[in-house]
Amino acid sequence: MNNRRRKRELKSTYINVAPLVEVMLVLIIIFMITVPVLNVGVPVDLPKTKAAALNDTKTKPIVISIDKESKIFIEEAEIDLDDLIQKLPMILENGKSDTVYVRGDKDIPYGKIMEIMGIISSTGACKVSLISEADSSKPNPRKKGRG
Repeated sequence: MNNRRRKRELKSTYINVAPLVEVMLVLIIIFMITVPVLNVGVPVDLPKTKAAALNDTKTKPIVISIDKESKIFIEEAEIDLDDLIQKLPMILENGKSDTVYVRGDKDIPYGKIMEIMGIISSTGACKVSLISEADSSKPNPRKKGRG
């Protein structure tokens, strides 16, 4: 009788790992699906600069993109200029973010970007920043003068 009790106790001390593995696999799948979605999906050919990266990550900023056809997008949703003027104040209030990043294609006129930045700042955004791509090319060495 004592022998049977020990066998029962040994069986109960094993940890069933299968549910843990299933949960981890589901989390990995969710992670693999959500990571590509986090990037803004509007194709914009950004200008290249040697500016330092911004480290302002307290709140998630609102990203406004302007493609080479001068179409305006908030995140990935296309929006008209008139709708931008009306909807951006509500988006800023609901998102509790006062930072707006502007991604402008390098081939659109500078005046168009400035017009949109003026509209953004007039709607109540405190911080309006331009996004550019980091220039990965090596700088040309300067030629030394004679002498």
